[in-house]
Amino acid sequence: MISKDIENVELKYLDLEDYQELKTAMKEVYKSIPNSYWEERQIKALIKLFPEGQVVIKVNGQLAGCSLSIIVNYDDFEDNHTFQEITGQETFSTHAEDGDMLYGIDIFIKPEFRGLRLGRRLYDYRKELCEKLNLKGIAFGGRIPNYHKYAATLSPKQYIEKVKLKEIHDPVLSFQINNDFHPSKILKGYLQGDKASKEFAVLMEWDNIYYEKPNKKAATKKRVVRLGLIQWQMRPYKALDELLQQAEFFIDSVSGYRSDFALFPEFFNAPLMAENNHLSESGAIRELARHTEAIVQKFSEFSISYNINIITGSMPEIKDDGLYNVGYLCKRDGSVERYEKLHVTPDESKVWGMQGGSQLKTFDTDCGKIGILICYDVQFPELARLLADEGMDMLFVPFLTDTQNGFSRVRNCAQARAIENECYVAIAGSVGNLPKVHNMDIQFAQSMVFTPCDFPFPTNGIKAEATPNAEMILIADVDLGLLRELNQFGAVRNLKDRRKDIYQLIKGK
Repeated sequence: MISKDIENVELKYLDLEDYQELKTAMKEVYKSIPNSYWEERQIKALIKLFPEGQVVIKVNGQLAGCSLSIIVNYDDFEDNHTFQEITGQETFSTHAEDGDMLYGIDIFIKPEFRGLRLGRRLYDYRKELCEKLNLKGIAFGGRIPNYHKYAATLSPKQYIEKVKLKEIHDPVLSFQINNDFHPSKILKGYLQGDKASKEFAVLMEWDNIYYEKPNKKAATKKRVVRLGLIQWQMRPYKALDELLQQAEFFIDSVSGYRSDFALFPEFFNAPLMAENNHLSESGAIRELARHTEAIVQKFSEFSISYNINIITGSMPEIKDDGLYNVGYLCKRDGSVERYEKLHVTPDESKVWGMQGGSQLKTFDTDCGKIGILICYDVQFPELARLLADEGMDMLFVPFLTDTQNGFSRVRNCAQARAIENECYVAIAGSVGNLPKVHNMDIQFAQSMVFTPCDFPFPTNGIKAEATPNAEMILIADVDLGLLRELNQFGAVRNLKDRRKDIYQLIKGK
């Protein structure tokens, strides 16, 4: 049919009134397979069991195609199942309303309507239905009707590889691959009487990236997450209580905007070193470390009372006589987790005698999986990639830089991490001067939130940015669902397209 002759295209639920037209269409489409049409009682049973799963597409009122499906508990079937097994000998007794997989049992477009991409509409409907019902994905046994032409020289596996490489065109398999379904297994003896496919089929699967495992708890993971970045002003404080009052003010502020996270900068508590200026730099920062436990305890209390996850930036901490740069994730459920700066700068090592930590991990939160890298660590791309391999959605980078040169290194590397790891990256730093604190005189910062660079995101990869060198908070919403779409369907797919046959990144013990 020529597109100019089309007056109306309609996707609708299958009705028993459509049966005779459906039967005629199936006889035409499946000429090479004996008894290749559904009986009226079977269509009636499907409609009664799962009306949403049975749809037809009509052009100018005429049936042009059809899609039939059921829901199954996928673990009940082995990977080498047959069509008869998956459909309960075509009785559909295998349909389970509480199942986890949408299983396609039939889909076709009549020959005269091919070339209009109507099949894509049917597949898109299945995907939308899968997402709506919160199922793990879609599966079906895909025919390979051109295989009989190559069976003498190619095994089914070789045939599929050549179709994937577009060296061979298969009208069914090629179309399914182009619609984001991936072959996972060869099914032998799948459909009895399918001579064109030599009774082979390919188990095709599509993963629902929005699937959420049913949770018995009342809480649910959020798709849109609100970040609160604190661009901290370095100023003198008489005592710890005064610093905590300022910190609580900012936590209260970002919580008032219903933020899910509050991010503090690296060494935001450095002003407290002023009282120890009579000591050496290394002695002063070791005295500062005495406050760390009290600050973490107070921040944990704030996280509960203000219902917000707090990333405490970083603070010095003494462990087994070693001096480390560490921070804490204080979750709003009351739990507290620790992270370490792995790469200390030459200045931190030389002036303070600071050591690099050894712990690198992601953290599970009520807003997805996050990673935290302190300042210099973000300049080592391997760290963020290892976190991405663990499923990181958001990377938080508390930093402290004195000059614009230092800030540019952190800023540009953080943005690169967002692009190459398909994640959001939030950086927060301190501004202002501390003339009475040795080795901490000046600070330069511009807090920012970076995104990948693809169609759903800002074209320059910047979601939000603070005013440079001004005390303020920065609030930004990030959509985790867009990351799932990017990973599967992006213009480029940095994580999926890695050549692991050539190189691999391995996390140390």
